[in-house]
Amino acid sequence: MPLRSQRRFSPLKGKIYQRIQMRPMTLMTSAGEVTVKTPYCQRMDEDGSWHSPLREAWGLEPNQKISPELQERLAATAIDTPSYEAAARICAVWGSPITDDSTIARHVQKAGTRAREVQQQQQRDVKIPLLRERMVEKAAQDCPREDFSLLIMMDGWMVRHRGDDWGLKPSEIKGERVSWREEKTAIIVRTSDCAKTASGRAITMEKHVVAHCGQWEGLMEKVYTEALRCGLKQAREVFIVADGGIWIWKLKEHRFANATGVLDFYHASQHLWSCAHALFGEQGPEARQWVEPLLHQLRHGGEAGVLNTLADVKVLAESLEEKTKETVGREINYFESHRDHIHYQGVSERGCPVGSGQMEATCAELQGRLKRIGQFWTDEGKENLLALELARRNGDWGEIWNFKRIQT
Repeated sequence: MPLRSQRRFSPLKGKIYQRIQMRPMTLMTSAGEVTVKTPYCQRMDEDGSWHSPLREAWGLEPNQKISPELQERLAATAIDTPSYEAAARICAVWGSPITDDSTIARHVQKAGTRAREVQQQQQRDVKIPLLRERMVEKAAQDCPREDFSLLIMMDGWMVRHRGDDWGLKPSEIKGERVSWREEKTAIIVRTSDCAKTASGRAITMEKHVVAHCGQWEGLMEKVYTEALRCGLKQAREVFIVADGGIWIWKLKEHRFANATGVLDFYHASQHLWSCAHALFGEQGPEARQWVEPLLHQLRHGGEAGVLNTLADVKVLAESLEEKTKETVGREINYFESHRDHIHYQGVSERGCPVGSGQMEATCAELQGRLKRIGQFWTDEGKENLLALELARRNGDWGEIWNFKRIQT
C-alpha cells in the first residue's frame, strides 16, 4: 500500500509523483551488506513505473547491488595492481566483500565504459564553439598565474591483443592468435609543474596522458582536447618533444603547426653514432673521437656547424663502398629532415627539456600494467582499463562516478 497518495514534488529531479512507498534496498558496500529503507516513487508524467530517487542520485543501475563507493575502490585497486587476480588478493586484504577476480573485472569494465564516455564527450565539446570556449575559460581558471609553456611529448609502444584467430586449435593450424598493436601515447605538461630535486634531478608534479590504438589522427584529437584543458590558449609557448617517428611530426604539422619542435637529443645522438660507426667501424677510438665533439657542438648551439660537417661527410662518402655510403646518406638525410628541430641550446634556455625521458617513463608505467606475462587483451577490455587509468591521471576520476557523496 502506498504510504501517501497526495502529489509530491521531488527536489532531486523536478518530477511530480503521485505515489510514494518505503521499500528496503540492499547494497553490497565496503563495510559489508547493508539494507536501508528508501522511498520508491511513481511518477505521474511517465509510464507509471516506480523509481527510487536515492538510487538515481547515487547513479545506480536498476538492478545494481554494489554501492558506488565499493565499485570505485575495486576500480582503483584494479588499476594499481598488475592483474585482476592480484587485485582480488589485495581486496581481500583491505576487507572488500568482493574478492572474486571475474566480478572485479566486470565492475571495472563498467566503470571503464563510463570513463570512455567522459573522454568522448570532451572531444565532442571541443568541436562546438561555445563548449570549447567554456573549456578554455575553465583552463584559464585552473592554470597558474605565472607564465608557463606547454610541453607535449609523444611516443608509441606495443601491446598484445587477441588476434582474429585467438583460441584456434589444434596448434598445428596457422593463424593470427596474437596481434601486436601500437598504443600511440602523449603527455601534456606545464613547465610550471616541473621542478628539480636537491640533487638536480628533474621531476614533474603533474602530467596529463592520452593514448590511442589506431591511426595517428585519432590521437591528434585527443592530444588537442587535453592540451586545451591544460592551458593551450594560455601558454606562452608550445613545445613538441619527440623522437623521429613520422606520424608524430605529421600530427604536429596538422594540429600544432606553430609549436616549436624538438628532436629528442638521445635519438639524435644515436643517429650521429650510427654515422660514425659506418665511417670508422665499431672497434677502435676513431668513431668516438669524431662523434663526441659533434655531440657537444650540437648540444651547445653549434647545430649549424654540425649540419655543415655532415654535408661534407656526405660528399666524401661518395667514394666509399656502397653499404657505407647508403648508411651515411640515410643518417645525414635524417638530420636534414629535422634541421628545424635540433636547436637544443635555444629551447633549453626557454625552459624546454631536450629529452623525452618523461614520455619514456610514462610508457613504461603503462606497460607495467598492460604488458605483463600472459596478458592478451581484447580491444574493449584494454580500452576500458586504460580509460580508467587516464581518467585518474587527468583529474577526471570524479566524473566517472555519477553519484553524490554524503558529506560528513
